[in-house]
Formats: sequence, C-alpha cells, structure tokens
Amino acid sequence: MTVDIEALVRTRSHHPEAIAEAAARRTRRPLTGDSGRLMIVAADHPARGALGVGDRKLAMANRADLLQRLCLALARPGVDGVLATADILDDLLLLGALDGKVVMGSMNRGGLQGASFELDDRFTGHRPQDIERLGFDAGKLLLRIDYDDPGSLTTLESTARAIDDMAARRLPVFVEPFISRRTPEGRLRNDLSADAVTKSIAIASGLGGTSAYTWLKVPVTDNPDDMAQVMETSTLPAVLLGGDVGDDQDGAYEKWRGALQLPTVQGLVVGRSLLYPADGDVAAAVDTAVGLL
Repeated sequence: MTVDIEALVRTRSHHPEAIAEAAARRTRRPLTGDSGRLMIVAADHPARGALGVGDRKLAMANRADLLQRLCLALARPGVDGVLATADILDDLLLLGALDGKVVMGSMNRGGLQGASFELDDRFTGHRPQDIERLGFDAGKLLLRIDYDDPGSLTTLESTARAIDDMAARRLPVFVEPFISRRTPEGRLRNDLSADAVTKSIAIASGLGGTSAYTWLKVPVTDNPDDMAQVMETSTLPAVLLGGDVGDDQDGAYEKWRGALQLPTVQGLVVGRSLLYPADGDVAAAVDTAVGLL
C-alpha cells in the first residue's frame, strides 16, 4: 500500500483523538493463535536512535518507507503482529493496519545507541497503563546487563517493577536480556556466548513478584548448537530475536530453524532483517520466516 503522509499529518494536526478512536475500534485477537506460535515484526529501533541496517546508516529514517514496509509485512499470511513505539503504532492505527493483529508496545528506549548512559535504559516508551488503555496485547522491554556499569542496576530494578505492573494488569511482557560489555573504544557489544546468554536468561526469569506473564525474547547464540542447553535455563515461553544479520540472510534462517524446534521457543520477533533484506524483497523475506514456524 502507498502511505499518504499528508493525510496522516492532517489527521494528527486536526483530529488527534482519531488515534484513540482507532485503538478503541481495533479488532483484537488472542496473543497466540491455534498454532501456539508467534511471528512478530519489530520496528522499535528508531526511538533508540538505531536507524542503521548493515552499511546503510539511516535506512530506517524514512518514515513513509518504513510504514509501507510494515504494512506489506503485516499483510503477509502468517504474520501475527508488530512491536513498535507509540509514534509508529499510532500511524499504523490510523492506517487501519492493526486489525486482528497482536500489538506490542515498546517500553524502554532511553538507552540511546552510543550514549554514555546507554545502559541506564529508562522507561521512556509505553507504560503499562498506556498498553492497557489502548487495548494493546503486550509490552516489550530491553534489559542489557554490564557488570562494570552501574546503570545496569537502575535498568534491572525498573524492569522488575515494570514486570510487576504488567502482571497486575494480566498483560504479557516480553523481556529481552543480554550480558553486554564495552569494547576498548567504548562501543557496547552484546555477548552471545552460551554462558552469557544462559546467565541473562536466568537473571531475567527471576525478576518481579511473579513470572506468570513474563516471556523471554532471546538471541541465537554464537554457536547455534548450544541453544538446546541454553534454553534449559528457564520454563518461561520464549521467542527468538532477529537483529541485524547483514548479507547472510540464509544463515540467519538456518539458525532460527534449529532453535524453533526447542520446547520453550514459541516464535520469532524480527525487524530489520525482514523489513530491509539485502535483496529488497520484503514479502519473500517475511514469507520465508513464516515458513520456519
């Protein structure tokens, strides 16, 4: 579909209440359908200043282009929903693209990419009350832990309280945990070794006063053969994240395919690698990912 930016701006300028009205009339569905599997397209990167895909530093900066790619992905068979920040979800509501879809609000985007405070990842996105008020289906939060950065403790505590607040509303929350470290140049890197991912899962699983509504959003380890043992760390349902896979799209599919056979892994939450595939064919990339499920 073609996104009419002028129409969106006109509605936002003259009829801002249209967003809440669209949310109120949105057709909802269960989080997991008959298959029990989830295929979610992620687009919450821009609000953290992470606009790059591969060597394209501003690939996600064109909002009309991003919205068109999202609408195309959401229209493909087998795609269950979308994860995004309020600005993008508001646009998709106005475009009528969220009916019958799972809508996940991104909760903490304060850890801006490359910032000195990146690991003090404040909750600057959807609050639990916003997700409830808008009739959305779940929330997602990012939890990066660097043992040498005290900002991680702030994020850890805030994450626990967010889990409590979501559980009080009986709303699922997807926690994306990493053990992270800074390079000598000061860049933050997530450790995808089996030991690190195992620790991150153990830490995330124990946060809050109940884990009843907690899901995990986890990466595939550097060595995919380690995933079976890593995923034995928790009984919480989990989805795999995609990340920026570069030009090795086929390699990413193979990693996901193996991990999706594990008993706690319930689906995929993938963004840039499906919305901005190296060959430019969004529909084919999404259809291939759906086929893995």
